[in-house]
Amino acid sequence: MAIRKLYGTLGSPDTIRALASIFEHELDFEFIPIDLNAGEHKTESFLSLSPFGLVPVYQDDGLTLFVYEVPKLQGIAATWIDVEDHQFSPPAEKLRQELVDKAKKGLPMDKEVVAEAEAKLIKVLDVYEERLTHSKYLGGDRFTSADLTHLPYLYHLMGTPVKQLFEERPNVSTWCKDILSRPCWSRVVEMVEKDKV
Repeated sequence: MAIRKLYGTLGSPDTIRALASIFEHELDFEFIPIDLNAGEHKTESFLSLSPFGLVPVYQDDGLTLFVYEVPKLQGIAATWIDVEDHQFSPPAEKLRQELVDKAKKGLPMDKEVVAEAEAKLIKVLDVYEERLTHSKYLGGDRFTSADLTHLPYLYHLMGTPVKQLFEERPNVSTWCKDILSRPCWSRVVEMVEKDKV
């Protein structure tokens, strides 16, 4: 039987989203780390898998999916995935860069960028708070990709003062605790934490 493979880097939110999804479905697979700093994503062998040199790449029994070949999702979950991508991720990424990445490098954060990103994130979290009064998860009463796709940024932001913005909203706070404690995500965090050592 052919083994599933996931090529990526643990520093990539897209890779760790894919890992969470694989773990959620309890699939056997091999993780193949790609060193972006060393340019492994630009090698001929990797470009044969991902023509644009992007991670992650997923292989399963002769099928290769790269970032731009993700199957179209439908319905409510797809709407919330789109919200995550266009409304949640942009300010979350700026906050991650300012509060996590710069801190690791010993660089000062840009308070203006942080304030602007927090203001945008607050608007999104208010929408989420309302949505989560009607369902346990963003896509309905079941955990879906709409929730999973938030995990990488939640992981980073919960270790910063921004955590308070999530905790101030009871439905959002409950949702965060729920999805961050899922076994699939615990396995991803274990991999990421080992990689930090």
